[in-house]
Amino acid sequence: MPADVLLWFLYNPATFYGARNTMTVNKIDPKQTTTLETPKKIIEQQHEQAAKDGQSFELGSRIGFISLGCPKNLVDSERILTQLRTEGYDVVNTYNDSDLVIVNTCGFIDTAVQESLDTIGEALKENGRVIVTGCLGVKDNEIREVHPNVLAVTGPHAYEEVLNQVHEYLPKPAHNPFENLIPDHGVKLTPKHFAYLKISEGCNHRCTFCIIPSMRGDLVSRPIGEVLSEAERLKAAGVKELLIISQDTSAYGVDVKHKMDFWNGMPVKTDMKSLCEKLGEMGLWVRLHYVYPYPSVDKVIPLMAEGKILPYLDIPFQHASPRILKAMKRPGQAERVLERIKTWREICPEIVIRSTFIVGFPGETEDDFQMLLDWLEEAQLDRVGCFKYSEVEGAKANELDGQVSEDVKQERYERFMEKQQAISTKKLRARVGSQMQVLIDEVDDEGAIGRTLADAPEIDGMVYLNGETQFEPGQFVTVDIEHSDEYDLWGASVQ
Repeated sequence: MPADVLLWFLYNPATFYGARNTMTVNKIDPKQTTTLETPKKIIEQQHEQAAKDGQSFELGSRIGFISLGCPKNLVDSERILTQLRTEGYDVVNTYNDSDLVIVNTCGFIDTAVQESLDTIGEALKENGRVIVTGCLGVKDNEIREVHPNVLAVTGPHAYEEVLNQVHEYLPKPAHNPFENLIPDHGVKLTPKHFAYLKISEGCNHRCTFCIIPSMRGDLVSRPIGEVLSEAERLKAAGVKELLIISQDTSAYGVDVKHKMDFWNGMPVKTDMKSLCEKLGEMGLWVRLHYVYPYPSVDKVIPLMAEGKILPYLDIPFQHASPRILKAMKRPGQAERVLERIKTWREICPEIVIRSTFIVGFPGETEDDFQMLLDWLEEAQLDRVGCFKYSEVEGAKANELDGQVSEDVKQERYERFMEKQQAISTKKLRARVGSQMQVLIDEVDDEGAIGRTLADAPEIDGMVYLNGETQFEPGQFVTVDIEHSDEYDLWGASVQ
């Protein structure tokens, strides 16, 4: 049975981004995993290319790999896979063709926990030799209670431990360094033209709906010189777009008091502004994710206006009611945020703001929800996701009074969705008749599919170029926008 590389895209870490082509609002069905085929395709392509290049792998060196979770987990998977390939292991995307299976788990919300446990069970049934890592790995006892036959369990970003476990149960194959070459940028699970760049791990916040700090710890920023060097290697490998990810991008460098580091022999301050300035000099699309609405964000808006980084902000607002935000232990005041959004738009009129919100949080009244709808109407955000609150084992929000019924959650979700779809439809309609730069993601017999500066891969909208098969993935194309709906755009390339 295929071991699909599944990605549960979580928004900061509490909210799901949603499936492709649902850029405005997406409902998460607990019975359905958000499955992204891209990593699976990448592994298949890598395996096919290895065969074409005459690379041989000994029997007993094949590892099946399943990655569940957010983009930060995807980066962890890429680092593990890079080391595995460096040591001569072959990575496949099936259970039955592998000698061992690694499951990189998600453990944030109950549905993600269940999906991880189900995936582990499926791997055990189809293969029998399973190593578990990732966020759910901090609950070793919970995993072994359900699946006592797993070989080993580790927590998140435990790269060396995972490799040690692989060595114990699947010794290193004979490795020919002249055949099994690993590119300087390592193994990537994204298409060649874009990559996730993780700048930190962990989080200092204690949001009542979130248990990520208990899994991944407090904020630990990567040295800025190391981050910039990785960005350079990715650019050299053909990457055209960098997606900056962390648990809290705005807080980058806070843990090290924004100390000076060195890159290319020059001192660089460890903070978000300095990082964006240096990345902006590389001539790539630089897209910011997981940005908290702190005053420090104001410093990067001029860089967007100057075209150094993309005018795109991924900010988890979560709600607009001061009372609910306080119960969530979320930063920011709704009225002040509206003022800052207005200022950002004055500085950079092209700025695109993406956010997600929770409806049905414990204690949310009809007045609180109406306040959210009114705020949404005034804010006029470009990309918005919404999900109904659900309990997370170990989260403080479970103890709050005023639990909202499922019927009320659903009703509020539908009203929220209707409101934001109308906003999105109007905003996209305004782009009809304009010319936009589009980064091509896919090309098939029916045409090309790409994204504008306003669209992050897998989570936002698409631009469809019907019948235009002359392009290649990773190519920039100028497009006349001819049509829109509530989610996507259609157009024709400028000849």
